[in-house]
Amino acid sequence: MKFIVSSSALLKQLSSINGVVTNNPVVPILENFLFEINNSKLTITASDLETSMITELPVEAKENGRIAAPARILLETLKNLPDQPVTFTIDEETYTIEISSSNGRYKLSGENATDFPRVPVVQGANAIEIPSNVLARAINKTIFAVSNDELRPAMTGIFVQLRSNNVTFVATDGHRLLRYRRTDVGTPQEASLIIPRKAFMLLKSTLPSEATPVRMEFNQSNAFFSFDNIRMICRLIDERYPDYENVIPVQNPNKLVIDRQDLLSSVKRISIYSNKTTHQIRLKLNGSELQVSAEDLDFSNEANERLACQYEGEDMEIGFNAKFLMEMLNNIDSDEITFELSTPNRAGLLMPIVSEDSENVLMLVMPVMLNNYV
Repeated sequence: MKFIVSSSALLKQLSSINGVVTNNPVVPILENFLFEINNSKLTITASDLETSMITELPVEAKENGRIAAPARILLETLKNLPDQPVTFTIDEETYTIEISSSNGRYKLSGENATDFPRVPVVQGANAIEIPSNVLARAINKTIFAVSNDELRPAMTGIFVQLRSNNVTFVATDGHRLLRYRRTDVGTPQEASLIIPRKAFMLLKSTLPSEATPVRMEFNQSNAFFSFDNIRMICRLIDERYPDYENVIPVQNPNKLVIDRQDLLSSVKRISIYSNKTTHQIRLKLNGSELQVSAEDLDFSNEANERLACQYEGEDMEIGFNAKFLMEMLNNIDSDEITFELSTPNRAGLLMPIVSEDSENVLMLVMPVMLNNYV
């Protein structure tokens, strides 16, 4: 089997799916890309059993065939080659791959393609189309709050809720919760699914920046995404997601409106003086003034700042984890934010004052107990 392909075109396609390949896979064959040639079209598959990505590109080839090619060495070779046509010659008896370029020849050993796991086919699937920029934004707004706790597998993915008039993406790690809702996308077939973090991270890095329709199909066990010449199949997390709506407090009489950048800068500075284990900072709300402070009793470090704000409600003092607060403030686009609070031991809600049309962003953060609580 022999084919000719542009080195830069091949490198681009391999790089787009290489994130799936793990260093120590369960099955050694998964350290390879699966190359399949059919009617002068090269289809490349990468898989880790949970997630598979497939891409294709045209090549010059007279015959069809399949081979598993080692991912790392192939990528390193192509990265260091100038853009030129390269010829792949594959011996299907010995699984030897020879790459010929104007610079020289490179020989590497492949593996039998029949050992490569079959990619699941999504049959009897429901489908929805989402613009790539909307999907990328939804992933960016939620992925940082996904839990790493393997004991609670449902929370290690993003919960996607499809309704007739909106699509909601939810992520939580038990300390904070992100809900991102779009009212310009919907599907008549209502459904809920949990998509693993890795799949969405891979998708995020390959989605085109210009608005491209992404077709998403899903059944009981898998989700299937396709756009341009890339396809991705991932296994869904088969768990029950926590009832997130019940966690969101409805009665929040204390409302703080403040400049996002001012609060973020203040929290960054004050957090330097907080305890390195708890990252606890204190917000004291009094009239039209917000006092941000922190102390680390172990090292006798302390800091406090005063910020101007608009505040309606009773005077209160509440503690938060500075790391969580900074991540959330960094993920809001609006210049001003509203912080809704009820009591010092109930969750606070962060929301942008201004958001895009048909977009609704809600961020919930749990408080930390302050030392002076009675």
